[in-house]
Amino acid sequence: MKASSPDSAAGELRWFKSSYSAGDGGDCVEVADAGAVVLVRDSKWPEEAFLSVGSGQWAAFVGMTARG
Repeated sequence: MKASSPDSAAGELRWFKSSYSAGDGGDCVEVADAGAVVLVRDSKWPEEAFLSVGSGQWAAFVGMTARG
């Protein structure tokens, strides 16, 4: 996992908001598929830094959360 600063490429990605997010703008995360990595950012501050996670590690994380 790597923290990165936003750049023009990150702004051009299609970001998806968590399905568990409240419709009132509550706290949540957004993710974007960037090929070999998945980018994760705080939806309240999309212009701030984001995390870069390997797509395999992201798939393992999502798989573990779906079991709980």
